[in-house]
Formats: sequence, C-alpha cells, structure tokens
Amino acid sequence: QVQLVESGGGLVQAGGSLRLSCAASGIIFSFNAMGWYRQAPGKQRELVASIRSGGITNYADSVKGRFTISRPDAKHTVYLQMNGLKSGDTADYYCSAQNTRVYWGQGTRVTVST
Repeated sequence: QVQLVESGGGLVQAGGSLRLSCAASGIIFSFNAMGWYRQAPGKQRELVASIRSGGITNYADSVKGRFTISRPDAKHTVYLQMNGLKSGDTADYYCSAQNTRVYWGQGTRVTVST
C-alpha cells in the first residue's frame, strides 16, 4: 500500500523559510506527478505546486517566486522550499502523488506569525 509521509511544517515568522519533505513508500508503479496542496481554515484545498515527468513544474500565482518544488532524481521524494513566508501561507500542507490513481499524505501544518 502506498504511503506518503510529510515533514517539515511548523511555526515561522513572516519572511522566514521552511522546507517541506514528502517521502513515499510501498510504490508499485512510478509516480508520473507529485505535488503539494494546502488547505487553510474555512477554505478549499488548493494546488500550491506540482512537478511532472521531465521536471515540468507548475505553481500557484500566489507562491511564484517564493516557493520551489523539487524531486531529486525523479524518485519518490518531493520537497517544497518555501521562502518569504506570509501570513496567508498559513495552512495544512498535503503531499500528493499520482500513478494510476492519486494518493495523499496526512498533512503537515505551517503557521506563519506576523
């Protein structure tokens, strides 16, 4: 059974940085895409960043230039480097991975204080 485990969330001051990590296990088929989503209180889950086969990345407009997604060696780990954090980035962040279906992690909380 595929499992995604996130880490790296926490409390940070506005302007600070955090690096989220997501490690997948139990893979049968390689993922053709991995990504990060977030859900703030009272809001819908939204895409933050994704990376597809060939290293093609996609970012939400609100994080462009501040966040960077990476997937070293196109393996089963994905990172999200978050710089210049703002209070609006406060949310639960979820890792996702897709091969024949979409898998989700349990989430890691990011809180940005002002």
